[in-house]
Amino acid sequence: QVQLVESGGGVVQAGGSLRLSCAASGRTFNSYAMGWFRQAPGKEREFVAGISANGGSTSYTDSVKGRFTVARDNAKNTAYLQMNSLKPEDTAVYYCAMGRGYGLYIAPASFGSWGQGTQVTVSS
Repeated sequence: QVQLVESGGGVVQAGGSLRLSCAASGRTFNSYAMGWFRQAPGKEREFVAGISANGGSTSYTDSVKGRFTVARDNAKNTAYLQMNSLKPEDTAVYYCAMGRGYGLYIAPASFGSWGQGTQVTVSS
């Protein structure tokens, strides 16, 4: 049974930074891609960033390119999302997810396990 536990959310002013962490257990972490999604009130869950199992490939949604960085430490079974230059429109619950395989995924259906989410609130 895979467990994903996010941490690092909080309240920050516009222009500030946060780093989200996602600790994984129950599966060989370095064999699976990871992804970050977010869901704002009244909106659908959207892809934010993804990283392949070996960390060699990454992908970002256009609205966060240049501001967010996805990374992973396979020795620590942890994925990260560094968020800089935060904007009020980044306010959402952020979820990490483990992919169904090794490659780089974007679609929610390509992820088989999800964390419980962590709230990020950016004030203007």
